[in-house]
Amino acid sequence: MKKRDLYLNQLIQFKDKPLVKVITGIRRCGKSTLLSLFEMYLQSCGVPEDHVIRMNFESFEFDEIRKYTHLYAYIKGKMTCLDEKYYILLDEVQQVESWEKVINSFLVDSNVDIYITGSNAYLLSSELSTLLSGRYAEIKMLPLSFKEYLDFTNFAKGDNIDIVFNDYLEFGGLPTVVELKGHPDTIAPFLNGIYNTVIMKDVVQRNHVRDAALLESVLKFIAANIGSIVSTKKISDYLTSSGRKTTSDTIDNYLKMLEQAFIIYRANRYDLKGKLFLKTLEKYYVVDIGIRNQLTGLRNTDYGHVLENIIYLELLRRGYDVAIGKVGSLEVDFIATKFDTKIYYQVSASIMDEETRERELKPLQSINDYYARIILTMDRSLYSDFDGIKIVNILDFLLDSK
Repeated sequence: MKKRDLYLNQLIQFKDKPLVKVITGIRRCGKSTLLSLFEMYLQSCGVPEDHVIRMNFESFEFDEIRKYTHLYAYIKGKMTCLDEKYYILLDEVQQVESWEKVINSFLVDSNVDIYITGSNAYLLSSELSTLLSGRYAEIKMLPLSFKEYLDFTNFAKGDNIDIVFNDYLEFGGLPTVVELKGHPDTIAPFLNGIYNTVIMKDVVQRNHVRDAALLESVLKFIAANIGSIVSTKKISDYLTSSGRKTTSDTIDNYLKMLEQAFIIYRANRYDLKGKLFLKTLEKYYVVDIGIRNQLTGLRNTDYGHVLENIIYLELLRRGYDVAIGKVGSLEVDFIATKFDTKIYYQVSASIMDEETRERELKPLQSINDYYARIILTMDRSLYSDFDGIKIVNILDFLLDSK
């Protein structure tokens, strides 16, 4: 079992804190494995096996536990030593009706440490957030970073990293994909299966969507336009012109549903001169490039926008809040903010061409503060600085642990 230290260390830091640990992320990104890794960690710390109560509600073993009263009775029955601490690990707990009541009850009345996972953001927009009123910590899990991907593929010094990166760009970073690399014909059916499950279970069924085909068309539009500024009106007009008459309000609702299922992420625009967030013309990115490629195919793919998608997700992994920047009529690809740190990024496949280089430098040169400004590119150049603007190779950036 490969480790996911980035997330495991977060769980360890929160261990025994009076907070419910909530692990969220798209299906099959590794949440259950993370709980297994944490369970092994608990055992290594001397926690008795029968003091770890682990339940996965996608397993047939717990198929009959669908009401909160059943869940409460099951867990209570496992806690035979009332003066000792128990660790409760619950996978996909949102499948149990009114599960929030059980979590809140044990948190208040028992000596427990609780960890739950879910594949939909409704997990935290439900009654749980009201009941717990700030007594939870969310660990936002994503598919494998490129650094993790190298580890999962047993990359060795001397191997061709460019070939592995191209595989990553084609197949994405869901952990199961690595296991299927020896049989590449099985990857597309696997990704389609994940996509269909997310769409049907986490979006269509949960939200009672009547027009699943329209929802899919919206997602395919987003997948084909990652890294491009879009609006609900632009999507609505495009789909209407393609024979799928709809409205901006419907598109807006569908986008929110897709965000709630962690299949797309939205980056809002921030006006650096006006110092305010703008309410329109956002960018969207897809949670996994492999899923994105299944939706759109590899033809006519904008390489620069795919790289942008990879960098956006990496910045999220590193704990940054990420927005796109507006400087007058110019655009900064990303403003990454964390505590008192701010970094401006431009992403370009190459800046060897002088015209392209000037285009990428200009927005960064127009910023009137002293925060770091970086251009990320696939180039390997002798030049690492242009007037204080750093030039960093994308692979070097992805392999940096900062």
